[in-house]
Amino acid sequence: MSARETALRVLSACRIKGAWADAALKARLSRDGLTGSEAALCSRIVYGVTQNRMLLDFYIAAYCTQKPEHLQPPLLEILRIGSYQILFLERVPDSAAVNTSVELAKGAGRGQAAGLVNAVLRKISQNKNHLPPIPEREEAKYLSIRYSHPKWLVKRLLEILGREETERFLTASNSQPPTAAQINPMWGTVDALQAALASEGVGAEAHPWLPGCLLLSGTGDLERLRAFREGAFYIQDPAACLAVSAMKVKPGDQVLDVCAAPGGKSFSAAAALGGQGRILACDIRENKLKRIQEGAERLRLTCIDTAAVDGRVFRPEWAEQFDTVLVDAPCSGLGIIRKKPDVRYKKADDLFSLPSIQYDILNNAAAYVRPGGALVYSTCTILPEENGQTTDAFLAEHPDFSREMFLLPFLGEISGEITLWPQRHGTDGFYICRMRRQARSV
Repeated sequence: MSARETALRVLSACRIKGAWADAALKARLSRDGLTGSEAALCSRIVYGVTQNRMLLDFYIAAYCTQKPEHLQPPLLEILRIGSYQILFLERVPDSAAVNTSVELAKGAGRGQAAGLVNAVLRKISQNKNHLPPIPEREEAKYLSIRYSHPKWLVKRLLEILGREETERFLTASNSQPPTAAQINPMWGTVDALQAALASEGVGAEAHPWLPGCLLLSGTGDLERLRAFREGAFYIQDPAACLAVSAMKVKPGDQVLDVCAAPGGKSFSAAAALGGQGRILACDIRENKLKRIQEGAERLRLTCIDTAAVDGRVFRPEWAEQFDTVLVDAPCSGLGIIRKKPDVRYKKADDLFSLPSIQYDILNNAAAYVRPGGALVYSTCTILPEENGQTTDAFLAEHPDFSREMFLLPFLGEISGEITLWPQRHGTDGFYICRMRRQARSV
């Protein structure tokens, strides 16, 4: 199986079955036995096509007699794969991009369309230095096509950020972020981890402002690394680490992580406990709890327990039992587009119900905070509707809670809440709010 054949299978699964690109890619690479340079090329094509889908379709439409949306699967995916290689992959000769795409059409049983694939891609190749301009008369439409983000999201970003920073956000969302590894202090030191990774051919550079974080390069499959299997580190974006910093966990604390999967924040909080205290990591899905349990075992974090619960359903035995409660709420994920590029293609209508779900979880979780304890709300999105507006609504209904200042590495003192942006902070887009429950008077 070639890189392009596997990429076609992944992209077809995403379009037809609604699969997520990262999960579908991982499964298909394993199934098709792709490794090394072939796996790398396949991944580059899948993510590149997904990141630039609307722009690719604009150029395909300019040279195709049929509208892209009218092309039968998998012809559109084949044209996207070919045009992406021509326009974005300098090391792939245009002739190879055209010829392999023609072969993909034949191999997919679309031999009668091989001529169309050949003609469209040759036109794109011949005109790639003077492609048709994207109309600029409508700002949102131009940015939507240029950066392959839905127009509704671009319009919302323009309202929040303005033109210049919106374009910076869109550029950052189409970039490839470094892999951030957080060291497990139970395993050893940063220097020891750098040496261990270097011995396996992995580059590891200290994060510029987050202690205990390394930016990795040349990793390949992380699970093959001995340092990973031994529990030396776990993967977590600096923004998620900052959410744990806002919790101010200390040894002996009782901590509840309401929506814990895949477990990174529970792992960070457990490390802060230093083996003294307890983390109760919850999720509604049992299979995700299994991943948390496996991760805790790999990292040798013995203070993490798990429970399968719906965050909206009250558990009376947990009432006022926890020093700190974290609600990392289910959200639109629009802050992690650079890692999950297909998030951008969610329909706006699918997101409208999220704020009410987030509020219900936050409202329920607040009952588990002991008097004088802390409640931290976070999301990996940048929309105010899911962030500040949700915590504003919560605080309006809960006068015994109030936002509380906290300190973050590099960023300093935060007055209760912060939205992190990839174009500003170099992190995932993320919202963090720390609230304190009023202590009972004696």
